[in-house]
Amino acid sequence: MVTLGRAGVAAGALSAPAARAEARRLLIKATLADLPTAPERKKVPLFADYAEEFWLDYSPHWKPSTRRSSRYRIDKQLVPRFRELSVDMIERADINRWRDSMADRGGSFNRSIPIMSVMMQYAEKLGYRAKGSNPCRGVSRFKRDLPERYLSVDEYRRLGKVLAEHDGANQFVVPALLMLIYTGARVSEIATLRWRYVQLPRLALPDSKTGPKTIYLNPQAIGVLDALQRRGENQLVFPAMYREKPINLGQHWEKIRRKAALPDVRLHDLRHSFASVAIAKGIPLATIGKLLGHALPETTARYAHLADEVITESADRICCNLASSMGMTA
Repeated sequence: MVTLGRAGVAAGALSAPAARAEARRLLIKATLADLPTAPERKKVPLFADYAEEFWLDYSPHWKPSTRRSSRYRIDKQLVPRFRELSVDMIERADINRWRDSMADRGGSFNRSIPIMSVMMQYAEKLGYRAKGSNPCRGVSRFKRDLPERYLSVDEYRRLGKVLAEHDGANQFVVPALLMLIYTGARVSEIATLRWRYVQLPRLALPDSKTGPKTIYLNPQAIGVLDALQRRGENQLVFPAMYREKPINLGQHWEKIRRKAALPDVRLHDLRHSFASVAIAKGIPLATIGKLLGHALPETTARYAHLADEVITESADRICCNLASSMGMTA
């Protein structure tokens, strides 16, 4: 039994309407007592505060290079843009407006939105957003005309001549560049190569842009390594001049490419050129992707047009020979 109060006119007594209202409240409370109640909603932070929470939880699992670039984009692009918005209030329209404002910096937007997407996914896991509400999902990236520069036979000849005559102070510059040319490896993979990764006839890299990677060595690349004095297992194959740190090929490449009259050729173009030569020799795209260490087939597909050009050229040569045999000319 529950006593609601005292009847009558004494101080503190309940009137009949008030007693009935209180009785209804207690009855409703008793009826709902055994039913599940909605969970208390978590307090949702502003984006600026959430950015620090996300960073403390998530960034330790990134590579150092990813941490540096992501921290820059969070501080310089994401926080200034979404600072005052509550994390659960960021909608697709906000992302689209951000995209529109970055029309003249499409590459920067393309590199920043994956970070924003990861942040929104993690907010869902923390209970700050409803499940499946990531506003970045499906937002289109800016299409970019990626530069494609491939060395011709004559350009390879000029470059080879310059490398053969190079007399720089650092003896590791030319061998490192030759490894880039012969393997199609990324600059960072060669610059940070350590002797313990050299397991002829391959390089077993424990980490790369796409994770652990095996680089298969041809006789020319093996010859480059054989010509070097093998140092301690944990030491760099191509160190800097005076310290045990990765060689800076960029500063040397500027001088070398000018001597070879190739001022527009970047170090990364040596990787593109490796792929173009492979295609010219009829090597399938899938195999080229494995040689280059591409994680996704779509990455290798950028070279598909080169394969089409090779096939078209071959068809033209065949038809010319056939026409000549029949005494016919175009």
